[in-house]
Amino acid sequence: MGRLFGTDGVRGLANRDLTAELALDLAVAAAHVLGSVGIFEGASRPRAVIGRDPRSSGEFLSAATAAGLASAGVDVLNVGVLPTPAIAYLTGQLGADIGVVLSASHNPMPDNGIKFFTRGGLKLDDAIEDQIEAHLGEVWDRPLGPNVGRITLDTGHAGEEYVEHLVGTIGTSLDGLRIAVDCANGAASAVGPAALRAAGADVVVINASPDGRNINEKCGSTHPEQLQAVVVASGSDLGVAFDGDADRCLAVDHTGTLVDGDQIMGILAIALRDAGGLAKDTLVATVMSNLGLKLAMNAAGIRMLETGVGDRYVLEQMRLGGFTLGGEQSGHVIMGAHSTTGDGTLTALHLAERVAATGQKLSELASIVNRLPQVLINVPGVDKARSRTDEGLLEAVAKVEAELGDSGRVLLRSSGTEALVRVMVEAASHDQAERIAGELATVVRDRLAL
Repeated sequence: MGRLFGTDGVRGLANRDLTAELALDLAVAAAHVLGSVGIFEGASRPRAVIGRDPRSSGEFLSAATAAGLASAGVDVLNVGVLPTPAIAYLTGQLGADIGVVLSASHNPMPDNGIKFFTRGGLKLDDAIEDQIEAHLGEVWDRPLGPNVGRITLDTGHAGEEYVEHLVGTIGTSLDGLRIAVDCANGAASAVGPAALRAAGADVVVINASPDGRNINEKCGSTHPEQLQAVVVASGSDLGVAFDGDADRCLAVDHTGTLVDGDQIMGILAIALRDAGGLAKDTLVATVMSNLGLKLAMNAAGIRMLETGVGDRYVLEQMRLGGFTLGGEQSGHVIMGAHSTTGDGTLTALHLAERVAATGQKLSELASIVNRLPQVLINVPGVDKARSRTDEGLLEAVAKVEAELGDSGRVLLRSSGTEALVRVMVEAASHDQAERIAGELATVVRDRLAL
């Protein structure tokens, strides 16, 4: 049996992989483990904040999670449907000991997930997750009488407080900007448009009518086509698209052209540097960010540090080095001065602020990042463990790296769950990237075949 926790909590098909029973047991185990490492020290009774995205399964899963925490003696504030970064923020702002989100992010509606934050709104590290998994189903002394936890339902104040926090992070009014917003029928359907309006923007909203079933359905950051059309049709200055739990944001310029996470990070890095807020003039990104971003940052005098794939690894590097900006090509952008995790609405506000403050169109700002053509080929049925040691493969990689020089790069990544190696190539032209990726994929298939 594999590890229960993945790269972003426990996720799977709701009511089969992720059941009410499992959610309850995870909540109890989390209360015990976090208590054992001192998170609850000094508190008369530990407190938790729970939120979810609009999936219908989130209703019973959040109820089960709240029941598990309360049965372990934790007082619970259930804030209902709010973005993942809102739960992280509220966990820190309210001094709660645990934050819990029921969401499967950009996954299809039938899936769901559960992830925990510790005091301060920080994600758990692997060691703590492993301890929680190890404590599942253990026998324990249950609190009785007045020692059981209480569950309180929020009436909307938490969302208002979150919006107020977001708007307070920018210093330039968005008055005069028309912004189209695709809420993915997800957790930001109310607070996303509300924050942009409160900042002064004229907001055109689509896909903000969640019904428990339509989250991420041909909309949001994974399907930006509708937003691209709406931006042009409405004469908007720009558009922003969130995913189901609104921890990521992609953008669209006034011509309907997509602006990805790499370009957004480039824009925000320069904005922060100009304002004196880019710690150590450094941007943290993953190995999957386009080489064009690194070249743009080099030209701007900004260092770029690379991490493994996953926003949690970006955040770890940011905290380790004291950096203030990081993220992923997919649109997870972490602004360390304001959030402990990726926040799509926060990203949208600061991107729009840069447009307003400079008077430039988003297309002009995004043009600093000249994205190199990128080709990705998945090679299944191979011994991924030998991808870093096979001499023939290493020789083939060295040969194409010499051909590419500074104008491209090669990345081989082993899948974490399958017997599969991903071959990614960036080059000056798409034809060159496609040719080299195909050649390397053949070498991987031949040399590492099972």
